[in-house]
Amino acid sequence: MITVNPEPISMNKEIDGVIVIDKPVNITSAKVVAIIKKLFGAGKVGHAGTLDPEATGVLLCCINKATKLSRFFLTGSKKYEAVLHLGVETDTQDATGKIISTSDELNFTEKTIRAVFRQFEGTIEQVPPAFSALKHKGIPLYKLARKGKFVRKSSRHVFISYNKILKINIPFISFEACCSSGTYIRTLCSDIGKELGCGGHLKKLRRIESSEFTINEAVNLSELEQLFLTGAINDRIISMSDALRNMPEHIADEFLTKKIKHGTILTTKEFMPRNTDNLKNFIKIVDTKNNLVAVLKFKKDSNRYNYCCVFN
Repeated sequence: MITVNPEPISMNKEIDGVIVIDKPVNITSAKVVAIIKKLFGAGKVGHAGTLDPEATGVLLCCINKATKLSRFFLTGSKKYEAVLHLGVETDTQDATGKIISTSDELNFTEKTIRAVFRQFEGTIEQVPPAFSALKHKGIPLYKLARKGKFVRKSSRHVFISYNKILKINIPFISFEACCSSGTYIRTLCSDIGKELGCGGHLKKLRRIESSEFTINEAVNLSELEQLFLTGAINDRIISMSDALRNMPEHIADEFLTKKIKHGTILTTKEFMPRNTDNLKNFIKIVDTKNNLVAVLKFKKDSNRYNYCCVFN
């Protein structure tokens, strides 16, 4: 585990950007944020998508001004590597919970297993687990569940692009899943176990991609302080403009940049977006040095832009 110096390391300038952390097991996402905040001496740090303490892998951390960009990463798709344990059902749907049922009937063919996995591809309905950070009357469900008050949320639609089985070694099945934001992999494991008739739970989880940021870009906590001390950490910070990877871009001249920083109403007289057919499109405005100036949203009905966030 990283040992953070009592005083933050002195920086020549405030860092604004995104860093991809490979979160280790048995640490909360909030703790990772606290470590980065202290190490960087940052005023603000936030993550874009919680990982359970027992899960590992990609955790996007936004530093200082980049915290305004978290909203654009929260809805991105995710990829996970997971291990399903068949024949054991727990109240939390993962290995941390109490066992509520077991089954020795695990004589499944590979064909049967693959067929059931395919049933959980595409748009499916999923009931969020009772042990989750979702809230009921302002209280996280997991806090209620720990007191024996299990609140059942309504099912909701999630999208699973694919479930790719990597290895079958009964009672364990290793697989990779690509899914929409808000999908619970432990609920997926529980539902697959129920469909097979034996029950099951999530034994292990690793997030390998989040909003197109991959595990190959990630730095683990044991490396983080050393990279900071040597100055190499700058190479791992993704600038705010580069972090918005698939967002349409417009390069602003000095005149347009001044208009934006003064909050001037902008219309298509200033510039035209590349695609006026997609009303959901956000547009990132960068200056000639690739600094992020603002994120705008085009309103086709009025031919003007709404300000989402502006950076001075």
